[in-house]
Amino acid sequence: MADAQGAGKTPVEEQISTGKRVRADAQRNLLAVLRAAKDVFAISGVDAPVRDIAERAGVGVGTLYRHYPHRADLIAAVFRQEMDACADEADALGASLPPFEALSTWMRRFVDLAVTKQGLAKALHSGDPAFEGLPARREERLMPAFRRLFERAAASGTIRDDIGSDEFVRAAASLCLSGADTEQAQRLVGLLVDGLRRPEDGREHDDGR
Repeated sequence: MADAQGAGKTPVEEQISTGKRVRADAQRNLLAVLRAAKDVFAISGVDAPVRDIAERAGVGVGTLYRHYPHRADLIAAVFRQEMDACADEADALGASLPPFEALSTWMRRFVDLAVTKQGLAKALHSGDPAFEGLPARREERLMPAFRRLFERAAASGTIRDDIGSDEFVRAAASLCLSGADTEQAQRLVGLLVDGLRRPEDGREHDDGR
C-alpha cells in the first residue's frame, strides 16, 4: 500500500515529487490540467465536463485522460496539490513576515483552500479509493505547517493565549464550510483572526463588558 505522500499519484506526479526527470511538455501539461481543473471545479463544480477542463488547459481530452483516467483521480490531485501549496506557503510566510502578519496572510490562503474543499466535499466523502490518502496528507503536511505559524505568533505574544491552534482552525473551517462564497468567507475569517489578536494596550478581551 502506498504511503500518504504518494497515494493516488499519477506516474508523472510521482516522478516530479521524487525529483526524477520528466519530459518538459509532460510536466507542463500536468500543471496546466491541474490549474484548469481547479478553476473549472470552482466555477462549475466537480461534475463539470472534462472537455471544459481540457480546453482551459490547452490540451486534448486524450492528454487529460492519460494523466487522470478517472474523474476521482483528477479531483484528488487538485486537492492534494492545493494542500501541498498551502503548506509550502505557510513555511515561506513564516520565514519572511512578522508572526501575526504571517498567520493572518496564511489564513486568507487557507480560506481559498477550504472554500475549494466545500465544492469537493461530496466527492471526497464518496468512499472512492482515490481519496483515501487525503486525510492523512492533511494531517502530515497542512496542519503542522499551520501549527508552526500559530505557535510562532503565540510565542511572540501577539495573539491570545486562551485559544488553541486546533480550536481556532476548526472555527475557521466551519465558517468556510457554512455555504459562504469566497468573499464572504474571507470577511468572516478575517473577523475571527482580528479577534485572535491580543490588544496592543495589553488588556485581555472581556466579551464587551
